[in-house]
Amino acid sequence: MPQSSPTFVEEALDAARGAWALVLGRQDAASYFDFSQRGLIGSFIALVLAIAVSVFGPQLLGVGPASGAAAGMTLLSGLLFALQIGAAYAVLQMMGRLDGFMPYLVADNWVNFYVSLIGAISIVLLGGSDIMLLVVGLLSIIIEINIARRIVTLAPVQIAIFIVAQVVAQFVGLMVLGGIILQTMGPV
Repeated sequence: MPQSSPTFVEEALDAARGAWALVLGRQDAASYFDFSQRGLIGSFIALVLAIAVSVFGPQLLGVGPASGAAAGMTLLSGLLFALQIGAAYAVLQMMGRLDGFMPYLVADNWVNFYVSLIGAISIVLLGGSDIMLLVVGLLSIIIEINIARRIVTLAPVQIAIFIVAQVVAQFVGLMVLGGIILQTMGPV
């Protein structure tokens, strides 16, 4: 008897368990994510929701940026994500580990959803305090390292290269694209 596919909500709950397992660095973290094509599509839906939640969620409650700035932030978020994914792909290809690319995408997309959700909630409830920003930032680093360890199964030196390549790509992208987007938007 064939099993039915999980619903998006069931997949999201499993991914939440997987994200928590990544925070803790548990070896079974990969077992919570669906690495099939269906799971990849579900994770991209979660990523789109993550961007919407992080940019527009606080705005709906009167805490976020103006709509023009929100549009620029949405574009910048998408472009920075593309640079991060491109860097991850290039590094995994150089390492001969493209087998880890789809699992990386699935886990990273879901983690981005939950980190964005936590960030948006903290902005609404705590006004985006520096302490919450630091906590979310540290959690993000721990999770990214554990995705490389537990999902992609990279060696320690490979993990360092993998993370640094993504950070550098996003930093350069932020400097270049952020400047371009801010110039086109004019004074906000």
